[in-house]
Amino acid sequence: MKKYILAIIVCFFVAISCKNETNKLEEDKPTNTQTTTSTPEANAQEDRFKFSLAQWSLHQPFQDGSLDPMNFAQIAKDLGFSGVEYVTQLYPQLAGKENDRETIMQLAQSLLDQSEQAGVDNVLIMVDHAGELADPDPLKRKQAIQNHVYWLDAAKLMGAKAVRANLFGELDPVKWHQYAVNSLNELGAYGQSIGVHIIIENHGGWSSDSKKLAAVLTEVDNPNVGTLPDFGNFCVKREGGERWSTPCVLEYDMYVGTKEMMPFAKGVSAKSYAFDDNGNETKIDYPRMMQIVADAGYKGYIGVEYEGNLDDPKEGILLTKKLLEKSIQQLR
Repeated sequence: MKKYILAIIVCFFVAISCKNETNKLEEDKPTNTQTTTSTPEANAQEDRFKFSLAQWSLHQPFQDGSLDPMNFAQIAKDLGFSGVEYVTQLYPQLAGKENDRETIMQLAQSLLDQSEQAGVDNVLIMVDHAGELADPDPLKRKQAIQNHVYWLDAAKLMGAKAVRANLFGELDPVKWHQYAVNSLNELGAYGQSIGVHIIIENHGGWSSDSKKLAAVLTEVDNPNVGTLPDFGNFCVKREGGERWSTPCVLEYDMYVGTKEMMPFAKGVSAKSYAFDDNGNETKIDYPRMMQIVADAGYKGYIGVEYEGNLDDPKEGILLTKKLLEKSIQQLR
């Protein structure tokens, strides 16, 4: 009996010793907190944004014929994007037919078919060469409004949420303001009736002066009318009065401008030009820009718009997307 009791006592102390050793091993085991690449907060921020591809990123191969713009949806899908942003001037069948509703709707149906096959969202249509919404000539301005109505109908057919218009035309800022307000009032009312936003990008001229653009949208005061802040398009005036190509002589602060546009934003265009060895944009502070976007409460699609000089623009597109992902992980 004594031997039996002694055996029980020995087993008891052995078990205690083994448990203590196990606890020590657990204490000594390295934690994985240092290798964790994301937190619940970071994951929430990542889930807040999706990425679309702006068609202008590939404008060179589309224009030289090495890529077919009708295949844009599948190209974007293959590059890892879930949404697409079309640019009307890249479709040669529209040349000279910007006011032909039948041609526009036929193209819209074809693009819808392609996007459904690729499995991507049609996010927005960037409309160019359809007339100037701030034109000082009232007849030209009326025609421009009608042409944009056709594109609002096309966006409705395609399931796109917005049409991006330009506010070119009048050079006098006071008259420009009033013409822009009048045009956007009409287009905003029509767009609201069919559930499609009309949005303005900072795209040169007075539209790149974000304080003036915000004043226009404040007077319009229609939730269906908004902005498409572009990180890089803040040149207000160029040398020789040219719209494009010549050096910029008056540039609005890009960070101030983006902040002023974000309260009206229905989309965001992440412009990029060039990258350093660490993958950072050489002109635009992406973490700072994305913090402005996040602080405004924006969620939804961020459009990648690479506009650099790499031989293969797809490389620039992927670098931009990677930088966006890194910037989003750094949000406070």
